[in-house]
Amino acid sequence: MFVRTSHAAALMALVGGSLADWISPEYTTFFQLPLPIPPVKQPKFSVNNPVTNKPIDYYEMEILPFTQKIYPDKGPVSLIGYDGMSPGPTYIIPRGRETVVRLSNKAVNPSVMHLHGSYTRSPWDGWAEDTIIPGQYKDYYYPNSQNGRTLWYHDHAVDITAVNDYFGQEGMWIIHDPAEDALGLPNEYGVNDIPLIITSKQYGDDGQLFSPAGETEGLLGDVIHVNGQPWPFLAVEPRKYRLRLLNSAISRAFIYSFYKLGDEDEEPIPIPFQVIASDSGLLTSPVTTKNLAQAMAERWEVIFDFTPFAGQKITMMTEDERNIGAQSRHKKGRKGKGKDEDYLTPVMQFVVSPTPVADKSLVPGELRAVPFPPQLPDLIDHYYLFHQEDELWKINDVVFSDKANRILANVPRGTVEIWEIENGAGGGFLHPVHVHMVDFRILSRTSTGKWATDRGVLPYEEAGLKDVVWVGVGEVVRVEAHYAPWDGVYMFHCHNLIHEDHQMMAAFDVTTLSDFGYKETAFNDPMEGRWRAVPITKADFTVDAITKKIVMMAKLQPYGDVGDIVRKLDQYWASRGGLHQNPGIVNDEAAKKKGAQEAAKKDTPKKDGAKESATKMGGVKMRRVKRAEVVMDETE
Repeated sequence: MFVRTSHAAALMALVGGSLADWISPEYTTFFQLPLPIPPVKQPKFSVNNPVTNKPIDYYEMEILPFTQKIYPDKGPVSLIGYDGMSPGPTYIIPRGRETVVRLSNKAVNPSVMHLHGSYTRSPWDGWAEDTIIPGQYKDYYYPNSQNGRTLWYHDHAVDITAVNDYFGQEGMWIIHDPAEDALGLPNEYGVNDIPLIITSKQYGDDGQLFSPAGETEGLLGDVIHVNGQPWPFLAVEPRKYRLRLLNSAISRAFIYSFYKLGDEDEEPIPIPFQVIASDSGLLTSPVTTKNLAQAMAERWEVIFDFTPFAGQKITMMTEDERNIGAQSRHKKGRKGKGKDEDYLTPVMQFVVSPTPVADKSLVPGELRAVPFPPQLPDLIDHYYLFHQEDELWKINDVVFSDKANRILANVPRGTVEIWEIENGAGGGFLHPVHVHMVDFRILSRTSTGKWATDRGVLPYEEAGLKDVVWVGVGEVVRVEAHYAPWDGVYMFHCHNLIHEDHQMMAAFDVTTLSDFGYKETAFNDPMEGRWRAVPITKADFTVDAITKKIVMMAKLQPYGDVGDIVRKLDQYWASRGGLHQNPGIVNDEAAKKKGAQEAAKKDTPKKDGAKESATKMGGVKMRRVKRAEVVMDETE
């Protein structure tokens, strides 16, 4: 649902409770209900790590069905979420504090939890086939030793990630770095540091969610939720606020801007704000902008200063994603036909108090020294074509259920590589590409053809590291990452979750260095049996049993001294010619296309040891799905 806002009168009409082009039942209570703030999750208790003598916090969380009132005149909506809420509770973890989260599945679908943005060891990273079936639990062990950043946790179960996430399995996870406190940024959670988990959903005539289960391309949704509430308001004071933006939608991207509702005869002008952090934490310095593009699963942190707007209302809006490289060909969505800057949709509203307040928060001109990987020669180590073919979404013509071929890259542990990612033939959708375990730098973005743009790498993308990159229709993006600190098999995939569920996911193997000489336990198999889900029993949930389990895990030192590991890896490669070991493939377009198929074959690991289990991990038979009819309705 979009509304044309080519003049102020139309923009002001937004808050009158009427929007055009409804697919869901019409929603009328715009900006009348307050923004919910997810509660902070508290640990049950802590266990002393016998190796480091530091505490490990233990949490318990359950996947539970619940209901929530969305439409005032319809029945409650049936949902399934973490601890019976959606979003789930927010985890705020001090940097360096290890945690164990015991997740019990008391719902109906198999589930997997992925802590998105964490460099978790492979058995706890959320491999799609490492499912927790109803009646089971799994212990997830997390390091939390990265710099301060906004992460999120969500379902990652093979073939049903879109359904599980859409119906509620998502939540925010914040690593708090005390070093950030000295910067003076707003940092009081729920007060001036606000989580905004933004998604878009579609409802049937009965007020229940329209399920994405039958979709094969995308589900745009026309009801925007923030922290589970459609179109809420937040009462704020006239001072600076830190907004942690997470796009948790399964298929919809957003392009945010902020407007003051003013005189009907005035053209609305977007208000500048500052971007301070990306997926991987603080940028080098703040980037001032009037709009912010956010693909699915991306996180951005912004500072908005409400000081000049005492006693007024600020409306957060989103543009049509087609404006930067996506056709929006989602079922029952507006027909995509090209750029149209006149279409805006409201997201939420900020109601600013008229009473002045003292604001001690700051936004320094420099935020941190971002640890960018070293700049490499203009060579490509791996090329990946994301495309649609034979009613499936593929990467280099490989689907995730093809267990013998789905590991598309062997990356020596501790090395730096450049990957080139192309949004290729078929589909006409943007692909937000997520690479597990690593942070990467976006080196370039180019595009050709009908949907070409000249946006390149955006200023706020250049200023930090990422783990998701927006790859629009016809775009080619290059990213550079340091594949450290761990070895192991990890996934990369499109974060349009319907594409992911329909096979647009593959794996890479950060290979073990046999002569590295660093004594550590192997955790490179994501399906290793001893870490998999087990039945829920009363005996396993006693304090004594839990403590023994955590002590056992800690003694194996899955995370060790990360800084020391990275230093030793750097020294190892320095003595062998440097961090960039692969020669790259020829920078010739025809050679790249041909090389994509050869790379998939060349990089398939030999079937022995951990790699053999990696290619035989559970899995499902390849699904052949019939493409759903795409209904397009055009509103001018």
